[in-house]
Amino acid sequence: MIRFVRNVTGIALAVRFVRFGLVGASGTLINLAVLTLGQEWLFRFIAEPGMRLNASLALAISVATVNNFYWNRRWTWGDRDAARRKPLPLQFAQYVSASAVSITVQFVLTRLFAFWIHYLLANLIAIGLAAVVNYLVNDRVTFRFLRRMRGG
Repeated sequence: MIRFVRNVTGIALAVRFVRFGLVGASGTLINLAVLTLGQEWLFRFIAEPGMRLNASLALAISVATVNNFYWNRRWTWGDRDAARRKPLPLQFAQYVSASAVSITVQFVLTRLFAFWIHYLLANLIAIGLAAVVNYLVNDRVTFRFLRRMRGG
């Protein structure tokens, strides 16, 4: 029986991680599209390349974060009480807080890697490195399983 429970738990974890990955992939595409839009069109008026990249990254990360929160709340962790019971603004604040480490890693690594490689490739690599940290923190903080207390 214990082996069966472990197998079911492992399958559920794998399915959840795949869903997280698919949501992350959609966020990555949105991130890259908005980053390109910012760099090539929206922030063209910013002459200094580093400042233009900062503005583009801030916009791209913000839009992708909202997308990822919506789909992770609805689909990846939609079966958990935390996804259904918490007020939306509170949970979004927790999501952003929990994702702050991942966002910081992505931002810093993109800036660092952009010294040697194209900014889009730099951003893609940084997103991949930050993804595992993002999953673990959100699984254990934002959308954690809420155990019901038994009345006595």
